[in-house]
Amino acid sequence: MKPVQRFTTLDSFRGICALLVVFFHLHVVGTFIQLPFFRRDEVLLNFFFVLSGFVLAHTYGMKPNLSFKSFVVSRVFRLYPLHLVMLAFFILFETARWLAWKNGFNLNNVPFTGTFALKEILPNLLLVQAWTTYTETMSFNYPSWTISIEFYIYMLFGALCMLSMRNRFLLFASVSVVAFILIFSENEPLVDRAMLGLSCFFAGNITYVVYLLIRDKGPLKPWLMTVLECAMMYTTYWIVMNDFEYRSPIGSLAFCALVLLFAFEGGLVSTLLKTGVFMLLGKLSYSIYMTHAAVIFLLSTVFIIGQKVTGLALAPMIAGQRFMDTGSMFGNNLFVVGVTVLTVVVAGFAHKYIELKGYEMGKRFLGKSAAAKAHVEKPESAPALKPQVDRVA
Repeated sequence: MKPVQRFTTLDSFRGICALLVVFFHLHVVGTFIQLPFFRRDEVLLNFFFVLSGFVLAHTYGMKPNLSFKSFVVSRVFRLYPLHLVMLAFFILFETARWLAWKNGFNLNNVPFTGTFALKEILPNLLLVQAWTTYTETMSFNYPSWTISIEFYIYMLFGALCMLSMRNRFLLFASVSVVAFILIFSENEPLVDRAMLGLSCFFAGNITYVVYLLIRDKGPLKPWLMTVLECAMMYTTYWIVMNDFEYRSPIGSLAFCALVLLFAFEGGLVSTLLKTGVFMLLGKLSYSIYMTHAAVIFLLSTVFIIGQKVTGLALAPMIAGQRFMDTGSMFGNNLFVVGVTVLTVVVAGFAHKYIELKGYEMGKRFLGKSAAAKAHVEKPESAPALKPQVDRVA
């Protein structure tokens, strides 16, 4: 099998799953996103953890001398800038709701209560909101709960990568196996989401080891890879659509197989996923995931205000869930398409002006740290340097 350096197909999968998360959180009356598949695809979040484990094992796991400081800085500047911007947005928006509430205009519920309580700001700043039973997991920018779980798993992963190659992968496997055993035995010492992240992420690490072991074997025929890819896609669909015992952990193991298979990019499904629109979704996946809740929140607020002003049922409550309704099925489906496009556009701006800027800041920070270290070492290694050269350095 042919080795792949950048897993374009898996990036596309990440983008598709991010878009499915948008559909899961968006509620519009009588639209295609109300079909059962889109209402049940929460299990696909497991895929994010598995894929993160696989990709980080590829990027960092095989480095014999990984710098823990560089790893932490890269992760902080990768995740935090957009997280902080979105948290600030929700705090500012909640402040606006509070000002409206003080002036007698009530929007949905009392501001700064429940998932928007002031006490939830610090856990969100520290990204610990999903790790304890004392904090609201879905507070403020609720999709960030997965970032909360991933961030500290990244720290554990980076610490384990300080060990020898053999020991680190033994511990990756141990963490994943123990987590899965505890989940299946229903003796989980941590909150459900933390156990989910630990089991899936480190399973993704081991999936990468399996990939390394078989990637140089003889390539399978493209037609056979296409059959296997289609079978894997149907398996994923079946897992989403059916209820059975231990659906989530079994789904996680299935996603390991999916990641392993599509890492080779050998079939027609992979070829399709390497086309423009899917690659764009993959590129913007993190921004789509982190910004879509704000887009939906703003639009829902507009519909609530419109309902109060016009008296029309533009924002009905159905089975305890706030929906949006333009008044026609065609209009509603068109609205969903519009929200999808808007979300991708917003994600594009977020990617360019926040994600990439954060990445560049991280590189500059590491560059300055390296330069400072070199400057300190210069007097000992090169004592003959002229003073003016030292000042420039």
